[in-house]
Amino acid sequence: MDYKDMTFTLATGCGRGLCRKSCSRSDHQLNVYDWLADISGNNESTDLVEVQFKNTRKAYYHNINRLDLKKGDWVAVEASPGHDIGVVTLTGRLAIMQVKKANLKSADDIKRVYRFARDTDMEKYEEAKAREHSTMIQSRQIANELGLNMKIGDVEYQGDGNKAIFYYIADERVDFRQLIKVLANTFHVRIEMKQIGARQEAGRIGGTGPCGRELCCATWMKNFSSVSTTAARLQDISLNPQKLAGMCAKLKCCLNYEVDCYMEAGKKMPPKDTVLQTADSDYYLFKQDIIAGIVTYSTDKRLAANLETIPAERAVEIIEMNKRGEKPVQLTSDGTDKEPQRPKDLLADADIARFDKAKKKKKKKNKNHGDNKGANNDQGKVNAEQQNKPNGNHQQQQHHHHKG
Repeated sequence: MDYKDMTFTLATGCGRGLCRKSCSRSDHQLNVYDWLADISGNNESTDLVEVQFKNTRKAYYHNINRLDLKKGDWVAVEASPGHDIGVVTLTGRLAIMQVKKANLKSADDIKRVYRFARDTDMEKYEEAKAREHSTMIQSRQIANELGLNMKIGDVEYQGDGNKAIFYYIADERVDFRQLIKVLANTFHVRIEMKQIGARQEAGRIGGTGPCGRELCCATWMKNFSSVSTTAARLQDISLNPQKLAGMCAKLKCCLNYEVDCYMEAGKKMPPKDTVLQTADSDYYLFKQDIIAGIVTYSTDKRLAANLETIPAERAVEIIEMNKRGEKPVQLTSDGTDKEPQRPKDLLADADIARFDKAKKKKKKKNKNHGDNKGANNDQGKVNAEQQNKPNGNHQQQQHHHHKG
């Protein structure tokens, strides 16, 4: 086989939704990793494609013209009225799964893909996008003048500039019939109002959470589930509103991530209100580590006195003994049970300035090496002179011998 005639393609994550131009940027949020992209016949299996517009808005379309669409292509799609401009984010079999997940009410919601976006289409698209921020500020002023208790969080123009979607937040029902008339006369476009919640607004705007990562609602979360303080209680998290609230001022969505794990581990823990009775004293629950499976008991209800840490299995064993009327001699099984050793931080006691000390030692060593080198050179000169001196004496002895 002649390898010179073969062509190779470098596979990157950009074509599947894992690069700086896709799921990590706010204009291409919620991208799905296309793990079927390199399967032959994947794109021919269906004509459904997923198209994403501004921020989190996505829609699904039929590729009736059989265009060779790939992830990242800008296309002109059917809209009501006119056409819209979006970017293809998913094709093939996974698009069918996403359509089922979207729970579309009817097949009429799936419109058509017209063509690839032309240069003129992109020029109109950029002009429309440039007006969005100023339109949002002006619309907020209009809503305030009309005395409406609502907040316009975002404005999205259609790709052809004939329609604008106003996303608003309101706690109560708002009669914005007069607002629509004023907005239509002011901006000369068709107006569509969409109500969103605080979580959806945070997802559209984006941001960074206290964990240092981009918000989940802005990257991968599409459906929001209710979050309650019960999730925090099950995980023994302090009920501090400032720490439990996210960027949207609601309870953090991540409180639900590990609840199931804590509930499963909590089944092995002893009841919190149970008193452990031993021969010498009664012990009350002071604190517990659900994941580690250990509990700490105190001899005082309100204070940390004579703390004893035992495994949860030992606590359950003592409870069963107390039910039978038996009292162990001590809380621990054999007097040697201690709190399990936790992983040690190897750099906890390390001195940060140790690198500076090593550098100084290295410089000092180099300096001493230089001095030794000079001393060796001087010693070499002395040895050479000593070697030459006997030769001179020998010549003088020969000269005197010859003279005699």
